[in-house]
Amino acid sequence: MKQTMEKSQTGQALGVVCALAASGLFGFSFLATKVAVSQAPVFSLLSWRFIMAFAAMSLCAALGIFKIQLKGKSLWPLLFVSLFQPILYFLGETFGLTRISSSESGTIIACIPLITLLLMPILTKEQPTRRQWVSITISVLGVILVGATKGAAASFSLAGYLLVMLAAVSDAVFLNLTRRFSAYTGVERSYVMAGVGAVVFTAIALIENGLAGTLSTFFLLPFHNRAFLLGCLYLAVGCSVIAYILRNLAISRLGPGRAGSFAGATTLVSVLAGVLLLDEGFDLLQGLGTLLVLMGVYGANALPRAALSAEAVQPGALQPGTLQPGTLQPGTLQPEPVQPEAVEELAPPAADTAAETEA
Repeated sequence: MKQTMEKSQTGQALGVVCALAASGLFGFSFLATKVAVSQAPVFSLLSWRFIMAFAAMSLCAALGIFKIQLKGKSLWPLLFVSLFQPILYFLGETFGLTRISSSESGTIIACIPLITLLLMPILTKEQPTRRQWVSITISVLGVILVGATKGAAASFSLAGYLLVMLAAVSDAVFLNLTRRFSAYTGVERSYVMAGVGAVVFTAIALIENGLAGTLSTFFLLPFHNRAFLLGCLYLAVGCSVIAYILRNLAISRLGPGRAGSFAGATTLVSVLAGVLLLDEGFDLLQGLGTLLVLMGVYGANALPRAALSAEAVQPGALQPGTLQPGTLQPGTLQPEPVQPEAVEELAPPAADTAAETEA
């Protein structure tokens, strides 16, 4: 029992580290996007981003850095997930940003953790805890407060709001569905996502550049434009490969609700990067919003010890053959008292189907 609990705690800690690392990489992505988009159209950027990501993962697999074993496995579940992330997410965000301000978009995107919790009972049959609801709400309020300090005027574009909401809902669906596909590792999921993104966004970019008569420019972009190449490499390798793998690993270790709570940390990193690297202002309200984000993320992930014990012994966790004759001696397992206050923090046992190596 003690060993199982220690392994559970280690898995929880690994999930938190992966989620924080992914949030850091995503948080700095706006700098790379800002540089790359200034050099080329959005869909040209998305096309090259996912082409480079797919090529990088293929090279890593060929060199034996990690394994991708899709032979004999159905790709339909992964193709279905890829419809939501990256396809619908990037389409909604890209077209939505042309109609509303970045502050309004950031406020809607900040609601992803709450949408994730709302969809959890439907898509994963898991019930969020009261602590998760309260903590993630605090984190979302913090993100909204940080965004509101930018003072951008409201666009009042219904189409823009709906498009960005499409992106937010798509990401929340992705967070929930990913946990269900335990037959695939995080690397395999990320590989298929990169491939789908490369095919879809390259098709759009070819149509866009074909109509504009700029196909030759599109094909030579990364070879003739160093700024575009560097920005694309960060987005491809740093975000579409490393960050997605880390995020998938975090989902498998923490679950969609807790993993989604780190979305606020991404916004926080973006704000701090702007302050440190671009000399942007940082006032008292932003400081208060930052504090709320940190409190929310901590609250959603600082599970009580009793909750960790419950997660360590899920139904079906003991498989036939795991206990050898003579390994349990009389008196080695003693019942542990459960405090009433600890019971309130426990969610109903979740069907953890995400026994995978990634995320």
